[in-house]
Amino acid sequence: MSVYFSTYPVQAGSQLIELPLVPVASDVAIALLMTIDVPISTIEIAGRELAATLDDPAPDVIVTAATLGIPIAFEVARAVGLDEVVVLQKTPKIHLHDALVEPLSSITTAGEQALRLDRRRVPMIEGRKVAFVDDVIATGGSVAAALRLIRAAGGEMVAIRSILTEGNGWRDVLGDDADLVESLGSIPVFSPLRDGWTPQ
Repeated sequence: MSVYFSTYPVQAGSQLIELPLVPVASDVAIALLMTIDVPISTIEIAGRELAATLDDPAPDVIVTAATLGIPIAFEVARAVGLDEVVVLQKTPKIHLHDALVEPLSSITTAGEQALRLDRRRVPMIEGRKVAFVDDVIATGGSVAAALRLIRAAGGEMVAIRSILTEGNGWRDVLGDDADLVESLGSIPVFSPLRDGWTPQ
């Protein structure tokens, strides 16, 4: 049985990424990918490799959720030749007072949250083929909330892409939409063992 102490190496497409192990409870740790803490070249390569999976059918628009999904969504959009990304936001900024809103939960963020779609961005989604792009799909709660917003805005979901998936719980949360998911790699959830952590 493998034991890891501070980091976990994961194969994400063509790249091997060393991720820090971060406890989220006394008996659970996760391998934490922070897209703002890895080299820009890592995200650029991951974006190209995810974009290569988006050709049947090709999306008209890339949608992501703030904030850690933004870097990878930009790279995917660039690689498929799109010049804009629609970002679903989590903070209630003044220009979002009448936004479309969906509650969500996340394994890496405490407290109640919500995703917001600026109504001025609805025409970017309405009647168009949409690919949702994120950094990591863990519980599936954030993705499920995003899909509800996209469909409320009249978008047609054609793909869900992420650098990594974590565990398998997201499959039950997403239901049939789980079939739209492709990632460059997967990471387990970890349990404590001999002063370190072992994959569950």
